[in-house]
Amino acid sequence: MTTVVGVDSSTQSCKVLAVDAGTGRIVASGTAAHPDGTAVDPHLWTSALRQAWHSAGIPGLGGDVTGVSVAAQQHGMVALDAENEPVFDALLWNDIRSAGDARTMRAELGAEAWVDAVNVVPVASFTLTKLAWLARNEPAAAARLARVVLPHDWLNYQLSGRFTTDRSDASGTGYFSPVTDSYRPELLQRYFGRVPELPPVLTPGGQGGPVLPSWGLQHAVLGAGAGDNAGAALGLGLQPGEIVVSIGTSGTVFTTSTTPTRDPSGHIAGFADATGNHLPLLAMLNSARVMSATAQMLQIDLTTLDAMALAADPAAQGLMLLPYLDGERTPNLPDAHGSLLGLSRSNMTAENVARAAVLGVLNSLADAIDRMKEHGVPAERVLLIGGGAKSRSLRQAAATVFGLPVEVPVANEYVALGAARQAVWAATGELPAWGRRIEASFEPDGGWGAEVRGRYNQARLAVYGV
Repeated sequence: MTTVVGVDSSTQSCKVLAVDAGTGRIVASGTAAHPDGTAVDPHLWTSALRQAWHSAGIPGLGGDVTGVSVAAQQHGMVALDAENEPVFDALLWNDIRSAGDARTMRAELGAEAWVDAVNVVPVASFTLTKLAWLARNEPAAAARLARVVLPHDWLNYQLSGRFTTDRSDASGTGYFSPVTDSYRPELLQRYFGRVPELPPVLTPGGQGGPVLPSWGLQHAVLGAGAGDNAGAALGLGLQPGEIVVSIGTSGTVFTTSTTPTRDPSGHIAGFADATGNHLPLLAMLNSARVMSATAQMLQIDLTTLDAMALAADPAAQGLMLLPYLDGERTPNLPDAHGSLLGLSRSNMTAENVARAAVLGVLNSLADAIDRMKEHGVPAERVLLIGGGAKSRSLRQAAATVFGLPVEVPVANEYVALGAARQAVWAATGELPAWGRRIEASFEPDGGWGAEVRGRYNQARLAVYGV
């Protein structure tokens, strides 16, 4: 059996899968935790990869492994000196200390100019803003910086001895254009003060070189790798017209498109995918944790919340939750709070509150799908993934709220599977078709979805003006 290895190095952990290259069947897996925090010594990612690698028994597979690829959290700044040692902790995507720098960038050049240059509008997540922060606040560290890479580039170096990246991850830096497939060094010069060494951008099926013997493999090549969302799209076998709605602690809505999506509002990030196409994406801060917080407020567990939401009126008898409990990224409401609206004596029941929480999450995600449609992105069906997709009440209501057919793929490690699929591509020159298994399918049911969407949109506009 020919085997490949897919790695998912996320914010929380590192997962390693050994996968049958012919069928996509997972034959072994391992995992290791990453430290908490938004600033991390990248050597700890290397240690976690080694731990998960050995837990999965990868060295024992030896000559059976032909390819390895890494998908990882996007945007983080890994700032290195001339000896490839960190000059500062890696600042992760969720580190917001560079928010002021992002505001300055938007004000100085304007949204249209940023979209023209790199097809995104700067926010604190993006690497360029973190470099600007480093130059202003840690000048000694910035002076020692010789090279800047991303988390997956760092792990590529550990595996192969070479720094390499790909379009999907580079498109989240703020200094790479997925439209022209080129770096924009003038942006680094302007906001960091000079242009550090940058990793070469491999083609989607390209090779990053042989995997070093210290990892226990004999003939494996390293694939280009990808950002985590692009990896998930590859693992799902995503096609144009399919919208992925991922419901985790936060939520993401993305698709693959043959053409770039231009959005000067900054809501849609015009990233690249891992196939040579584009990956328009929206991110929401409030998703599954809205339901967790509601369960805590009602002093019940999530299973009970789910049952209560199923027992309630489909439209929660007019009760509405605007779910911006921790501020929000889409729409851009960083200082917002949640709002429970439409209260009456008849609808103030625990069941309706549970239902309103589920509908609040779905309405927020539906807003993102609507923005995709407004920008000409085809939307034919939704693929519902993530921990929140396990909720029966949520998955049953999703199609009606979205106004689209919904399919729930079998729960899997789609980011690592996408990396494994790319590893086959690097090893053989062909992207395999492993297929996709669907656990459940739903169609829009009745007119209450349009009623809920209309009421929600009016409330959002009235309360927040957007």
